[in-house]
Amino acid sequence: MLSLKYYFTVIMLCTSTVGFSIEPITPIPLRIPYDSAKARLGQHLFFDPILSRDRSVACVSCHDFAHGGTDSRSVSSGVGGAQGSMQSPTVLNAVFNIAQFWNGRAATLEDQAMGPIHNPVEMAMSSDEVTSRLMHNPFYRQEFARIHGRSTITITDVAEVIAEYEKTLITPNSPFDRYLRHKAPLSAAAVRGYEFFKRAGCASCHNGVLVGGNSFQKFGVITPYPRKSNTDDRYALTGKERDKNVFKVPTLRNIAQTAPYFHDGSAQTLSEAIGIMSRHNVGIKPTQQEEGDLIAFLESLTAPLPATAKKP
Repeated sequence: MLSLKYYFTVIMLCTSTVGFSIEPITPIPLRIPYDSAKARLGQHLFFDPILSRDRSVACVSCHDFAHGGTDSRSVSSGVGGAQGSMQSPTVLNAVFNIAQFWNGRAATLEDQAMGPIHNPVEMAMSSDEVTSRLMHNPFYRQEFARIHGRSTITITDVAEVIAEYEKTLITPNSPFDRYLRHKAPLSAAAVRGYEFFKRAGCASCHNGVLVGGNSFQKFGVITPYPRKSNTDDRYALTGKERDKNVFKVPTLRNIAQTAPYFHDGSAQTLSEAIGIMSRHNVGIKPTQQEEGDLIAFLESLTAPLPATAKKP
């Protein structure tokens, strides 16, 4: 697990920018601490299908950086073409999430990294199969030994280096972050969109450094949203009726690149997503002008990819 000292450091970095305490959104810190040697090895594993049973699927298969760290399909395909039931959340800025996966079932990045590897419809590998395969690969055997000073590889080692790599995947230089830091102006439409975003109540859930990702909320507060039986919501964890259709609030960072939207990938465009959220969770109908301004604001949350978002 990540140490309390690490989280304290990240929190200090997130809150160290003076003058933004009155805003519901916090700029992404320009850098966070990570172990570069472990991150480089994790980068290799992230792009390598060696972690899947038939060597057909890698982490990047479902977290495509050309699509904002998500999958352009409503649900991803795993080994043998097996279909998942949930839209893949973005891996960009995932280090700032309150927990991982839509229902928060993984407390840390390390826990999340193991989920797809062991899932029978994703990578379908056991811990023993993973470590045996890596031990028989000269490159990975040598690199893990260089980091840990021993000849063995554990599944914890694998999770650790992938998580360390994911810490590098932050996007701190969006136009909106530069605007908050008083480094660059924002278009008039985006400024109007941000004001509408706050006035309409969107910022009550979509706030903080991720513009989301820090709480669990019900999808369908005003108008109920249909729930499928195979939905991995909070109810799937707790069995409590009140947790049906309760999910971790998704980040809006780089949202213009991460279609389709929602846990079920049911909205194909930002306009469609705004319409659904306005009806089901806010209870308003934005005017054409308000929707256009809101889209301009959401587009201003798109930032350049980090240098590590490419195959090593």
